[in-house]
Amino acid sequence: MNWIHRLFAAYFTKKTLPYWCILVLDCLCVLVSSLVVYTLNNGLLHTLGIFWPLLGTLCVHLPFFMVGFRLFHTYAGIIRYSTFVDLQRVACATLLGTVLIGIFDWLLGKPETLVDVRFNDLMLASLLSILLMWTIRVLVKYMFDVARSDKRQERVFIYGVRNGGMSLAKSIYNQTEPKYSLVGFVSDCDDVVDHTLMGVKVYPNDENLVQSMIGLKVSALFVSPLKSELLRENERLVNELTDAGIKIFMMPAAQEWDSKSDLLHTQLKEVDIEDLLPRNKIEIDMEAVGRLLTGKSILITGAAGSIGSEMVRQISVYKPSRLILVDQAETPLHDVRLMMAKRWPELEAHTVIGDISNPMRMESLFAAYRPDYVFHAAAYKHVPMMEDNPSESIQNNVEGTRIIADLAVKYGTKKFVMISTDKAVNPTNVMGCSKRICEMYVQSLDKAIKEGRVEGVTQFVTTRFGNVLGSNGSVIPLFKEQIKNGGPVTVTHPDIIRYFMLISEACKLVLEAGTMGNGGEIFVFDMGRAVKIVDLAKRMIRLSGARNVEIKFTGLRDGEKLYEEVLNDEEITVPTYHPKIKIAKVREYDYEDVNRSIDEMVKGSYTEDAMQIVKRMKELVPEFKSQNSIYQTLDK
Repeated sequence: MNWIHRLFAAYFTKKTLPYWCILVLDCLCVLVSSLVVYTLNNGLLHTLGIFWPLLGTLCVHLPFFMVGFRLFHTYAGIIRYSTFVDLQRVACATLLGTVLIGIFDWLLGKPETLVDVRFNDLMLASLLSILLMWTIRVLVKYMFDVARSDKRQERVFIYGVRNGGMSLAKSIYNQTEPKYSLVGFVSDCDDVVDHTLMGVKVYPNDENLVQSMIGLKVSALFVSPLKSELLRENERLVNELTDAGIKIFMMPAAQEWDSKSDLLHTQLKEVDIEDLLPRNKIEIDMEAVGRLLTGKSILITGAAGSIGSEMVRQISVYKPSRLILVDQAETPLHDVRLMMAKRWPELEAHTVIGDISNPMRMESLFAAYRPDYVFHAAAYKHVPMMEDNPSESIQNNVEGTRIIADLAVKYGTKKFVMISTDKAVNPTNVMGCSKRICEMYVQSLDKAIKEGRVEGVTQFVTTRFGNVLGSNGSVIPLFKEQIKNGGPVTVTHPDIIRYFMLISEACKLVLEAGTMGNGGEIFVFDMGRAVKIVDLAKRMIRLSGARNVEIKFTGLRDGEKLYEEVLNDEEITVPTYHPKIKIAKVREYDYEDVNRSIDEMVKGSYTEDAMQIVKRMKELVPEFKSQNSIYQTLDK
């Protein structure tokens, strides 16, 4: 048997039979089957006596079967990858050939030179040939699977049967160079549990699942596209899998993946912590957004940051007339420049190094490009840094926003979308307060324009949301680095919680809110469920496979609070047509009063000490109550 195994291994792992070989093989099956049936019905001696005339008759019949083979393309596939559909085609092609022979004999009669083969014999021969062709295909497929079997293949389970699981299983079976071996399915549906599909058992998703996987030496669980949400919510299963050292792989969303075998390796993605955080899918009508942005001149500040650069990617798809991308970080902005040249070379994109608090530099941009839309993402965002440098939070965040907003009005920008933060809600730190002052200014300016006290057409919209996964300020990159270095993983407090959202989803909501707004609104995004940071750290440690990594509590940082507020409570928000976007009901301020206070604050930021600067901020934003900060003395 070893030489047979080597023969099949040498052949089936390299080349495939040409089409004509498969056609010849099927024709031989028809001839052999016909001879066998005729012999069984008429005796061996009689058959031998008329063998050559009989063979000639069967050869005359053969073209009719070849017509069926041609119509159903039975020879066009690769035998080793035969499916049930291929077997159906073989049966239909053979039966069609038999019917054509019967019609031919009925219309023209049987020539005297041919052996009289009864139609019943033809039908029996057809059934036998179908069985023979099926057997060859199944045998070749089986031998191919045996020949390519390799102990180095990873043994895997698939989570999901109906929801894309079968397609994923076919992709595994159709791998040209097999890396995985399917040994089981996992299902939440009782009607398929304990059944056998594609030669493997379907296991229930219960408390014994992981033990069963360990017993079968499974190294990975593949999650079908439509099962990712269920896995994300099943914290017990995720923890058991990671504790057992079983890797989790996810496929893209159902509309984004292809089940072809050669795409399996490239599309499988080992699950990351971002994939497992509890969050609900957000649906946005991006086509409606795109219609408003197409052909427009668009300026994005902070374009090199995590939010800004994602805004660039999402907006570029809709072919604006030009993009003006502003940031003071040279290297990240250069990366954006290279991305634009590679992905959207036809798009007019200007990457501009500049400080938003430099009024002359910013005015030159507005005068040259006159943007229709401004997406203002530039800001200093790190809470501890702004606690130590409140003057910069005023000069960059507040004054920079005022400069960009005033220029938008001066040069006729249609809409100004400011990206704010949940830290602006009842702020407990300098950074959050500076963003609240920005909100107050653009909201009061929008009101002044509507009342005719300021001449302009610009509509000002604010969007407010929490932490975004993968952003430069996110805790996740820090945890990854700490785990990589063996720990400890530092968490400020065992009870601290945060809301998380994907960067792509946050930016889509910004675009949706920015285009739906009529000016003056502060849009609040539904961030879903809050996540306990210590639980996040524990799960990341499990996913990494690291052992004995300590979690160390360091205490709340300056200005940090245990939980963030996003004002999505029904009592203090107004719903919009989008269930994930609401409008915050906040106190409105007079434009002249806010502008005057900012003038004094900016002037003082160059000469006064930090305590005096923060005191001015608290006077303008009375709800600003410092926590874990030297500025708490100002609240007494």
